[in-house]
Amino acid sequence: MNIQQFTFNPFQENSFVLYDDTKECVIIDPGCYTPEEKEGLKNWIEKEGLTPVQLISTHSHLDHVFGNKFVMDTFNIKLGIHKEDSQTLEMLERTATTYGIPNVDISPKASFHFEHNEIITFGNSELEVRFVPGHAPGHVVFISHQDKFIINGDCLFNGSIGRTDLPGGNHEQLLNSIREQLFTLPEDYVVHCGHGPSTTIGKEKMTNPFF
Repeated sequence: MNIQQFTFNPFQENSFVLYDDTKECVIIDPGCYTPEEKEGLKNWIEKEGLTPVQLISTHSHLDHVFGNKFVMDTFNIKLGIHKEDSQTLEMLERTATTYGIPNVDISPKASFHFEHNEIITFGNSELEVRFVPGHAPGHVVFISHQDKFIINGDCLFNGSIGRTDLPGGNHEQLLNSIREQLFTLPEDYVVHCGHGPSTTIGKEKMTNPFF
């Protein structure tokens, strides 16, 4: 499986496109906010000859969903989230107002919900969904066991963890989620984070100051 990362919006959020040799792809956490960012994502997908089949979210904080409506309208695909994150998604307009961020496209509602340990398939590829609440009530990660990587959102960072002072956040819950759902994975799995550089499970188990 191939991974293409984009870094978008004032929050420097990492968005991902995953694809394989079938040219089917999934788009994860499209944070594209400006017209230039949206066109950049669209043009890259078209240049690579990819066919988006799903839009899936690790969680629905505003910086991860700025581009939801654009992606859904452009590629005629549906949005999947964990059911516990529906309230976060519905708060997008209010949150944008709180942060003073103008011209935000309000995300459509999710068309489907995934559960813990569910397998998402596209092309010849599979992703395992794991429920990792704490940063957001419905936060999940997507794991490729075949290619040994995790699309991790804002759960675990290189040398840090996701903030837990936002609505629905819970510090102890996040630590437990990481211990139980991420640190039980092999140490060579690469962690692709929602902000900043990637890391590995082994590095974070050994050096992350929160553990």
